[in-house]
Amino acid sequence: METLMVILVGILISIGTYLILSKQLLRIVLGASIVGHAVNLLLITSGGLKKGSAPLLGEKVANFTDAIPQALILTAIVINFAVTALVLVLCYRAYQSFGTDDMEQLRGDEQ
Repeated sequence: METLMVILVGILISIGTYLILSKQLLRIVLGASIVGHAVNLLLITSGGLKKGSAPLLGEKVANFTDAIPQALILTAIVINFAVTALVLVLCYRAYQSFGTDDMEQLRGDEQ
């Protein structure tokens, strides 16, 4: 299962990199968000995809799941959505101000 997750992470990183290298501002933001989610999947995979019960004291269970990777991923997902929302608002404001979302025109390169 971990091998499948790593392949999925590679595919998501590839898609995100392709989108980040484009000229449209919205694609760049979506690419950064996809890369962020791929990193979250990589972190949860590195924590181990094992099944077990909750790590509670008093119960005599030998196989339990570590809750720290899940807590870190939940925090990272919330931060990723907040940053994506902020950047989308900034992109919309830049589009309203300049009338374009092309990075070369925003940079001022006339070609």
